[in-house]
Amino acid sequence: MTSLKLSTTVALVAALIASSQCHAAPVTGEIKDAATGKIVPARLYIRNTASEWFFAESSSTNGAAIRYAKTNWANPLSVEVHTTLSAHPFHVELPPGDYTFTAERGKEFRPLEETVTVGTTPVTLTFELSRWINMAERDWFSGDGHVHRSLAELPTLVLAEDLNVALPQTYWAIEGFTAPIQSAKNGKMEIPSSLIRADNTHVIWPRNTEYEIYRFGEKTHNLGGVFILNHREPFTLGAPPMRPVAEEAHRQGALLDMDKHDWAWSFMLVPVMKIDLFELANNHIWRTEFGLTNFNQPAPAFMNLPNDGKHGSERDWMDYGFQSYYTLLNCDFRLRPTAGCASGVHPVPLGFGRVYVHCPRGFSYDAWIKGLGEGRSFVTTGPMLLAKINGDWPGGKFQLASGKTKTAKVSGTVLSEQPIRDVELIVNGQIAERIAVKPKQNRDGAWEAKFATKTKLTGTSWIAVRCWEARDGGRVRFAHTASSWFDVPGEPMSPRREEIAFLIERMKQQIELNREMLPAAALDDYRDALAAYEEIAKRAR
Repeated sequence: MTSLKLSTTVALVAALIASSQCHAAPVTGEIKDAATGKIVPARLYIRNTASEWFFAESSSTNGAAIRYAKTNWANPLSVEVHTTLSAHPFHVELPPGDYTFTAERGKEFRPLEETVTVGTTPVTLTFELSRWINMAERDWFSGDGHVHRSLAELPTLVLAEDLNVALPQTYWAIEGFTAPIQSAKNGKMEIPSSLIRADNTHVIWPRNTEYEIYRFGEKTHNLGGVFILNHREPFTLGAPPMRPVAEEAHRQGALLDMDKHDWAWSFMLVPVMKIDLFELANNHIWRTEFGLTNFNQPAPAFMNLPNDGKHGSERDWMDYGFQSYYTLLNCDFRLRPTAGCASGVHPVPLGFGRVYVHCPRGFSYDAWIKGLGEGRSFVTTGPMLLAKINGDWPGGKFQLASGKTKTAKVSGTVLSEQPIRDVELIVNGQIAERIAVKPKQNRDGAWEAKFATKTKLTGTSWIAVRCWEARDGGRVRFAHTASSWFDVPGEPMSPRREEIAFLIERMKQQIELNREMLPAAALDDYRDALAAYEEIAKRAR
């Protein structure tokens, strides 16, 4: 029997407790779907009143019980300790005492928490998980694009999290100029070149690459990360420079994902690599307490973030990401939103933040990855936001006549575990309207509310919808749709002057900071980005 105890000075301290010393009692149990009565795979937390964590085991020889224990290096209270169980009974031996058992399964089932008193006699438990929503029945399917779990674990994990698509970074380059296939971060196994199916609607695409450059030889020099999702052949290119990497990625039909907005090189990547995706729910947003308050790069003054724009709260971090995304959209870089948790590195379960993609003909991996690239999607850490703009799902494209005003109609439904007060209409990066809603509990127990509004547009514009769900302890969860575009031919989006000035200044800073470290070809990436932003500045408003 194994327990894990939190220390006040370090993250997690493993403590082995011998059964003969603590008179442990056997506890057996099952986690079931309340609607079907069938045992389902799920995530299980076991903790006693002394803050010790315990891991369950599968009771089946064919079962799986995958242990996970991570603590954030910056905040010892940011902890994620659980066992992912396959669809089989479990068992664990526990010393006498009171325990909190928590069973969870992805986003669409209500978590179930129970206090259990264990004595010296056997205990039998049953946890019945209830759905509050079934997104697959609505033709929406979820994915996580930043995964650091092993290919051996993932079939169990995607079923337990009810995650339709996992995109693990099986190739991971951390050293400048070193090809991902040569990185010490890679495992020893051969990476398959075909889809791995846990079942017909839960899959893993195994070939994805992360360039996360923070070391050059013996010297630490942090540039940042970028992901290549859904490629076919391993990448043999070292980086930087990044333009050749992007050309090879697009040749293979891959999608380029910017990762976090606060990396030193992030805003260079967008014009140079022609980035496809922006992680609105990124790997600093967790189930557990927020940990990384010291941002890599401070937010610009125009974002009006407190604490000098660098040392912020969880809500500040989310807002920093949203405003960075809006700045890029306003420059006419039409990035589509996505989500990635970095489970395997951070204290977060797989798919805590996820992107839902609309597949109107039902699930297939090809349809899902196509929809992700087209922005037929929304991102969520909790609520489900089903919005339509002019009768079309997010990612729609509409025409405007030059000099004319058009009325756009926005409508939809928001569903959540906790009631939501309003839905925010975002037009060209600004909150155009807060639409008050009156949620009512539906037959599944979810809080459901309809919304509808209109907004007038003049000139090329984009529209998105977002909402916030309050949680205990001052925490929030959010949902945010991809943008829909209204285009005047020949008239691209125009950023605000402070937005483009920020991007230009960031490129100038990075050129100076990298001048002694990077070769000419890599510095040219920044010079090219600077030139692109200076050209965009000519149409700033």
